[in-house]
Amino acid sequence: MSEGRRTNKPPMSEEERQKRIERIKRERRRQRRKKAMMMRAAVLGVLVLILVGAIVLVSFQVKRSKAKKAEEQARQEQLIQEEEAKNQARKDAVAQADTMALGYDYDGAIELLKSLENYDQDADIIAQIANYEAAKSTLVAVNMDEVTHVFYHSLVVDPAKGFAGEDSTSAGFKQWMTTVDEFNKITQAMYDNGYVLVDLHDLANETTGEDGAVHFTTNQIMLPEGKKPFVLSLDDLSYYHSYDGRGIASKIVLDENGKPTCEYIQDDGTTVTGAYDCVPLLDQFLEEHPDGAYHGARGTIALTGYNGILGYRTDIAYKTRENLTEDQQLWLDAHPDFDWDAECAEAKKVAEAIIADGWKFASHTWGHMHIGDASLENIKADNEKWQSYVAPLVGGTDTIIFAHGQDLADWHDYAADNEKFAYLKEQGFNYFCNVDSSQYFLQIRDNYVRQGRRNLDGYRLWNDVHGEKNRTSDLFDASQILDPSRTDMPSL
Repeated sequence: MSEGRRTNKPPMSEEERQKRIERIKRERRRQRRKKAMMMRAAVLGVLVLILVGAIVLVSFQVKRSKAKKAEEQARQEQLIQEEEAKNQARKDAVAQADTMALGYDYDGAIELLKSLENYDQDADIIAQIANYEAAKSTLVAVNMDEVTHVFYHSLVVDPAKGFAGEDSTSAGFKQWMTTVDEFNKITQAMYDNGYVLVDLHDLANETTGEDGAVHFTTNQIMLPEGKKPFVLSLDDLSYYHSYDGRGIASKIVLDENGKPTCEYIQDDGTTVTGAYDCVPLLDQFLEEHPDGAYHGARGTIALTGYNGILGYRTDIAYKTRENLTEDQQLWLDAHPDFDWDAECAEAKKVAEAIIADGWKFASHTWGHMHIGDASLENIKADNEKWQSYVAPLVGGTDTIIFAHGQDLADWHDYAADNEKFAYLKEQGFNYFCNVDSSQYFLQIRDNYVRQGRRNLDGYRLWNDVHGEKNRTSDLFDASQILDPSRTDMPSL
């Protein structure tokens, strides 16, 4: 084989060699500078990243700190609000206990105070409980056979309109109605004379046997010495069409606080609201004089149904437009946009507010019937209407207050063979009230409670002042009550 070809290069001169060495040095220096720059850039990048990270971290920590501070501040504010609410609730409970005690419900007031957290470590509450216990020990038992029962109809706001005319309607208003001024004077006079309002149901203890039968025994009411209990009821709080234009409120409505008040139509046709009847007037009085009611009692409202209730046209006739009276037809003609369902809903809302105030409802029969004269069949038909069109709006009732002063029997006990009584008992009625001019009439029997009522109306006031016999002298001085607008008392 022949040897490969070789290229013979001439030897590098010293000058060339030095130049080459210089180029290599320069290249190495450039490489070192490049590496140094890259290293500095990398370090700078790392430093930038570290700085950015630090800034982000610091910013996060600042935000977190602010959030924690805001959260802690919110928590502190919430704790303060909760503490303030707790303190206010405690103050409200103490105030409520005071009101209960003013109404002679010392047991309830003590129980309320003892329900407060750490009550036994609060010197003020411990002292208040001791005061209630001491006051309770001074109460005396009242004679339950000497509990009188008084009643009113709707009040006359404007006697010039209520008593105007010489017809039977005017005569009826003069006899059956009491004026606002007379009612207020009676309320104040009875309070001044030591009378304390009690609920009709306060008269008896009620128990239910294993067979479901209800049994009654006489309750024991305890009041300060010299105080005298009385029961109150209101008849016909329906604001009949026949009342229109007679100076009487037109309906019960709710004020801005959801409390019962009245609508009243003025002479110019404008409608105003205010305390124009017994319910708001008595509520106002007892708010200022809580010691005038036993355990916050109010009266019993006896309702018919044929014109609706509380001034609302809730009877079914207003919906079906069948079997209408002339008054009903005229009213519907004047209210072409009438909505029966909405009317019933509003009436129920008002009734609930009245109940929340402590009032009770009773049947006055749907048609204001003469129950003593009526047949059992008519009583059943009437009660079915009341249960269908009134009871659902007022939550039902176990009380019936008879109209026209009639009753199911004479003053003797209701007999077991009294068919009318047996039917009403079967329908859930346990409390029965008539009209009786006696000072006291109360029967508490095993299966019913029955009480007579005294009319505090124009007829009674007029005759107590101008007649031969005064039947209200135990309650007040009628000569100081009689409205000066009463100038006569025509016979019906």
